[in-house]
Amino acid sequence: MLDFLKFPDPKDPIAIERLNLMNMAKLSIKGLIESALNLGRTLDSDYAPLQQFFVVMEHCLKHGLKSKKTFLGQNKSFWGPLELVEKLTPEAGEITASVKDLPGLKTPLGRGRAWLRLALMQKKLSDYMKTIINQKDLLSEFYEPNALMMEEEGAVIAGLLVGLNVIDANLCMKGEDLDSQVGVIDFSMYLKDGAHSSKSTEGDGQITAILDQKNYVEELNRHLSASVNNLQAKVDALEKSNTKLTEELAVANNRIISLQEELERVKEESSYVVESSRKASRADGTANGQVLGETRKQLKEETQLRLDVEKELEVQIGMKQEMELSMKMLEKDICEKHDALVELRQQLNEMRTLNHELSIKSHSSEAGAKQKSDIISRLEEKTNQMGSIIKQLESRCKKAERERDLADEANRLFKQEFGDKIESLQEEVEQLRRQSNSFFFFIREDQSLCKDTDPTICPMCENQDSLTTPKRQCKNCSGVFCENCMANELPLPSSINPEHVCDVCYSQLLQQYASSPS
Repeated sequence: MLDFLKFPDPKDPIAIERLNLMNMAKLSIKGLIESALNLGRTLDSDYAPLQQFFVVMEHCLKHGLKSKKTFLGQNKSFWGPLELVEKLTPEAGEITASVKDLPGLKTPLGRGRAWLRLALMQKKLSDYMKTIINQKDLLSEFYEPNALMMEEEGAVIAGLLVGLNVIDANLCMKGEDLDSQVGVIDFSMYLKDGAHSSKSTEGDGQITAILDQKNYVEELNRHLSASVNNLQAKVDALEKSNTKLTEELAVANNRIISLQEELERVKEESSYVVESSRKASRADGTANGQVLGETRKQLKEETQLRLDVEKELEVQIGMKQEMELSMKMLEKDICEKHDALVELRQQLNEMRTLNHELSIKSHSSEAGAKQKSDIISRLEEKTNQMGSIIKQLESRCKKAERERDLADEANRLFKQEFGDKIESLQEEVEQLRRQSNSFFFFIREDQSLCKDTDPTICPMCENQDSLTTPKRQCKNCSGVFCENCMANELPLPSSINPEHVCDVCYSQLLQQYASSPS
């Protein structure tokens, strides 16, 4: 059943119309509930979403109504089905009585509109609609078999009306003209603008929403065009009937004038006959009784003819008054239909404008989607390239790891083979370094002994300028040198803090520190 509601037969316009009315009812009920909850107060008659809800409900109740022929043409009113609620549910008797007692309601349409408003205020509209829909045998008297109230869409709408029980409404119907209101659905209230969000992650959803709105607007456009054509045909038919009634009224006026002239002529003839009979009776009192009887008979006939003419005149005058009343009602109906036609044309123009805007948005969204797809393809190419590069790097990394493992293995083998020899050589180098240090120390002592005659000259640089410069003692070899030769500092094994050493000790200590593993 749900699949049937979502995908009706495209060749059945009645099914499509039922589905569209059900969707409009869903939108109007949802919008009314959301706006009423956001408003947070009791609704009145001037609230636009509430007015549109009543218009949509009126269209749903009118769908598939059987026509009743009257003097003014075919009449469709949903007041008859609503009166059934009083018989099926005694609680609805109060609403029906209140509707009948309202003084300003003159038509069944106005009474039906008032009943809907009172049922909403009573928060029983959903229960009453379910009660009516469950009685298909009674509804068949008022609706066609394929009407919305006879199908599953009516039950869906009745279920949706349960949500309206959370709404508080206070509607004053005194002084409100419910008979002559034009019920036209304002479709622009239910169209959404998708331009409020521009996030890239919602691009596909926006495109889908825009396409759905475009299809919806095209469907509404088609239905509005059909409604405009139907109203135009009705206006043309009303104009033809108006012309025909005008001609009949003119013929009736001519007939009344001719009858009035004939009545005057009969009156004159009757008065002439009476006057002649009186003169004859005066002139010849002994006239023949037969002539008098014939004159009386002729007088009766003329009198009866006069009465018949007067009755026909009264009938013609009544028909004239009835035609004038019909003409006025037809003119009023034509004005209402013309206003509705103008409003529908205005909504059609708005729908066309919205359709054009949605087409532009759709084209721009398609261009954006195409651009995004190009960017995605380029990113995919870059991803593939990076994947190939990563594979190459992984292969190179595995190769380097294999080479490292081989080098570690060779180093391990080398250490196993030459480790003892390297340690013995390092010990020999350390012994030779100590011997060289001691030897160098002995040489310096010999030089200092040899140069005791001139102790003020630096024994390392032997510059004549060192005579005037102050001397310092090397903390490593205990030799005395000038400041230029004692400019370096290093931490000694006997001292953690840096100490002044000569250039020769500085070089030896650096080599010693560099060669030692610690």
